[in-house]
Amino acid sequence: MTPLERFLEYVSFDTMSKSGAEEYPSTPGQRVLLDHLKAQLIRMGITDVRQDPRYGYVYASIPSNCPDRTIPAIGFIAHVDTSEAMSGKDVKPQIIENYDGGDIVLNRKLNIVTKIEDFPEMSDLKGKTVVVTDGTTLLGSDDKAGVTAIMEMAQYYAEHHKEAHGTICIAFTADEEVGRGVDFFDVQGFGAHYAYTVDGGRAGDLSGETFNAADAKVTVRGCSVHPGEGYGRLKNALQILMELHALLPEHERPENTRFREGFYHIVQTDGDVEEAHAEYIIRDHDTAAFEDRKLFFLKAAGTINSRYGEGTVTVELTDQYYNMKPHLDRHPDVLRKAIIAMAKAGMMPKVEPIRGGTDGARLTFMGLPCPNLCTGGGNFHGKHEYLCVEELEETVEMLKQLVREWAAEE
Repeated sequence: MTPLERFLEYVSFDTMSKSGAEEYPSTPGQRVLLDHLKAQLIRMGITDVRQDPRYGYVYASIPSNCPDRTIPAIGFIAHVDTSEAMSGKDVKPQIIENYDGGDIVLNRKLNIVTKIEDFPEMSDLKGKTVVVTDGTTLLGSDDKAGVTAIMEMAQYYAEHHKEAHGTICIAFTADEEVGRGVDFFDVQGFGAHYAYTVDGGRAGDLSGETFNAADAKVTVRGCSVHPGEGYGRLKNALQILMELHALLPEHERPENTRFREGFYHIVQTDGDVEEAHAEYIIRDHDTAAFEDRKLFFLKAAGTINSRYGEGTVTVELTDQYYNMKPHLDRHPDVLRKAIIAMAKAGMMPKVEPIRGGTDGARLTFMGLPCPNLCTGGGNFHGKHEYLCVEELEETVEMLKQLVREWAAEE
């Protein structure tokens, strides 16, 4: 099985996660793929494969074959779920060989086109093999490309017994896209001293810095009165919610920010005149700015309450994860070795902050230093998502080089 064939197999599984679900995993399709991965690892001949009976996590390890040396155990982690931003059911991948670097017609009938003017970075892929969607679903390269790369690496070391390596730990998680990827992760049982999530973008992308992240659930309580008799009495919860949103700086939305700039992002709304709800995510790389941003949000709610009465707006504010950089700075070898491995795999390493979060951000705070590595994909969470096959293959090579780098005698 080639990396491309393996990837196409995995994207055939519908694994979209669902926010707000009480179950873990939040959708049954994720468990189906996790079960499948467990069976594949066992067929590879890996003897230490186990699955959490309740939560579905798949763990595996390939023991060190250097008993006379102390080599840190290294872990590799990817998530099986796809974003609920767009359906991942019945994905119909299209394979474009020798891509010409121009616009890609995803669906002629529906007039869906990936345009270079909108995604100029895709022109870098000219001459390579690109996998895209048919425009009706996302692709699932986030993070089935990461799953593919780890499985390819596992297959290699399952077959090459004589190549020196330390203990290689592998894990597959669920519900990363809804912020619950490692809610029940067994860090101690995983057994790694250091780990890497394989959940990034283009070849060479390496992230040891993430946002600080919070979730804000807003409830607005109005008072429904017949509009013909509403003077002085009607309180329209929907209108009040819009007023709250208008208090947040327009230039601090995701579409207007980049690099290390933080934002407020409204992701969901529902309601009527009597009661309305909204959910926001709040992000910032800088810890002090993150705290200020949360305080500003609460003050905006307070402003609305001063207009319409205390309790009109309530906010449930919850921290989700924190920037892992301060913790990773204490373990410089984790990033240093990744940079070396990338270079040996033919990549140009680009160490940049990720404008998002990964399972690794939370794992780092759980005591497992865990930066994020590339996969070869891009335009995640939508119909324009793609995977570059050559960059996926480079990712597989990078993982092997990383194992070698940790096993190298210094």
